[in-house]
Amino acid sequence: MKRKLRINGHSHLLPYPEEIPQFMKDKGIFWVDKDKKFMLQKNWKRPVTDSSFFLNEKLAWMEHFKIDHAVVLNLSQLYGNGLRLEEMKQALRFQNDFNARVQQDHPSKFTCGFVVHPGFVRGACWEIERCVEELGMRLLCLPTHYMDTIGTWRCIFDEENEPIFELANKYNLAVEIHPYDGEKFIKLENTSWRFHLIWMLAQCADAYHFLTLNGYYHKYPNMRICFAHGGQLAQMNLGRRIQGFDGRPDLFEGKEHPRKAVGHENIFFDTLVHDTGSLDLLIKNQGAKQILIGLDDPYPLGEMESDKQSSYPGKILDLAIDREIISDQEKDEMWEDNVLQWLFGDNEEAKKELVNKIIS
Repeated sequence: MKRKLRINGHSHLLPYPEEIPQFMKDKGIFWVDKDKKFMLQKNWKRPVTDSSFFLNEKLAWMEHFKIDHAVVLNLSQLYGNGLRLEEMKQALRFQNDFNARVQQDHPSKFTCGFVVHPGFVRGACWEIERCVEELGMRLLCLPTHYMDTIGTWRCIFDEENEPIFELANKYNLAVEIHPYDGEKFIKLENTSWRFHLIWMLAQCADAYHFLTLNGYYHKYPNMRICFAHGGQLAQMNLGRRIQGFDGRPDLFEGKEHPRKAVGHENIFFDTLVHDTGSLDLLIKNQGAKQILIGLDDPYPLGEMESDKQSSYPGKILDLAIDREIISDQEKDEMWEDNVLQWLFGDNEEAKKELVNKIIS
């Protein structure tokens, strides 16, 4: 019997300082200090909390924890919100070219995503075509919310973005929905990490709300969407959304009932919910086949090796086995089969191709 693979469906990677173009630092867009201690933007910095933020160290980290392959998302700092058009295009192109190079140089270890800015739909579609057709990338990374051309914040599943979803459908793409930038449009003081601990999860719930209401999960049947961080608050407030839809139908004319999307084969969630009670609810709502492992490494809110946090990569699935929330088979599927299903859908040849790369 062949060994089950361990494929991490939610990972991040920083470029080394010397790989980041000078204009990114000059414009205050994004850079890493030469000592690799901080990632920085204008008026913002965040400590680099683990050496596995960088490529060679990431490979060693994966080897140590027996992780066969990782899905690398874009850096949240490079969604490009609020940048001038030309700067945004250059920054996103740098991110996409960097991720493409990582995937090309290490095909057995990494599947990498690319990012576009929905505020400029035509340019976003051109970039999707470039990344898929020229760079061979199959994973589209989108923010839960973005700033449009007149400075209004919008949800990614706004009807204006249907051309993006049409292309994702045409190319049979996996799509990752990830929150960020909440402090730019939620008018609260940025204190006690509230935007990462509370509001990011609310942003995911908001995006899930509009994905389901607009019925995009069946309108674009070749597009498979995964919500970061388990779409955690989306699980908790499912009943409230159903009651609201039924109780005020005048507010939802032409929209799809929330119940129809629950457990849909094209909607996935990662396991990064931090406790087995939340994981149990996620599985009961959506079904085990819609759940895939996501470590969110190497961020401190990811499943990293940490005595203080009593954590290590894959801990939540081990706890779920101990508490009889999932079976051994379901655990294996969350590490391999479900990640492959999200990435490739029913394209069995593409799945085999990646598996062969990994095991060779």
